[in-house]
Amino acid sequence: MLNKKIEEALNAQINAELWSAYLYLSMGAYCHSNGNPGMGKWFEVQFQEEQDHAKILFNYVIQRGGRVTLAPIDAVPTEWKSVLDVFESTLAHEQKVTSLINNLFALTSAENDYATQSALKWFIDEQVEEEETAQNIIDNLKMIKDNGYGLYMLDKELGSRTYTQAAPLASAE
Repeated sequence: MLNKKIEEALNAQINAELWSAYLYLSMGAYCHSNGNPGMGKWFEVQFQEEQDHAKILFNYVIQRGGRVTLAPIDAVPTEWKSVLDVFESTLAHEQKVTSLINNLFALTSAENDYATQSALKWFIDEQVEEEETAQNIIDNLKMIKDNGYGLYMLDKELGSRTYTQAAPLASAE
């Protein structure tokens, strides 16, 4: 059984993950309208992954006898200066999510909730990957600068990304 502090924190994280999904869908729309359909598709996959993250936490709260309470999702940005700005915003956002997950883990430590700590380990590892991926794309964009062929190739590469359901959900079926 979850204590109320942890349940409330998990519900806040569920909402944060859903906001992240909405943000990435907005970033995808921006990329599509900016003539970068591959980058748009990359963000659509990010959208699906963030929904998975919310659903993992949703399932966990229910599994532990808690109650999921969904909150309204705040508005997200819809405009950026460039695709570089979009990916720099992505990295900054992922760093914020990392801090939210770390704070949640710290709360579980203070509350001696070892089961939730175990569940959060997957998210901690996932955040390392998320930040590294965003940084690699930023590095590529900075190297390419305004080279049209380079942007075209990166757009093609990012467009080849495919959605894979998150492991905790795939094993739950």
